[in-house]
Amino acid sequence: MNPITPISLNSVQSVPGVSPGSSGQVTQGTTRSNEFSNVIKKVVSEANQNLSAADKSIQDLASGKSDNMQDVVMSMAKADLSFRFVLELRNKLMDAYQEIMRMQV
Repeated sequence: MNPITPISLNSVQSVPGVSPGSSGQVTQGTTRSNEFSNVIKKVVSEANQNLSAADKSIQDLASGKSDNMQDVVMSMAKADLSFRFVLELRNKLMDAYQEIMRMQV
């Protein structure tokens, strides 16, 4: 069994095999896959920003730059929630991929 690789912005790409039309116009399938790819990139980016902000607030609290424990707890909760969302999104995408792979053509 292969280990699960983490999601990164570089690993989120458009659907392979879907390319622009021969006349130079973008096909509808490509547009939809690009939109989907952009949404996934945005979600992963926001989750990464939330995790970075939580880490910074923890470091600020530990170094004495900040004494507001409530902000630290809120940033940690926000980062946890966004991470769980990305994790659940990945799980749903993997389930959908596995279901497609089980389909007989």
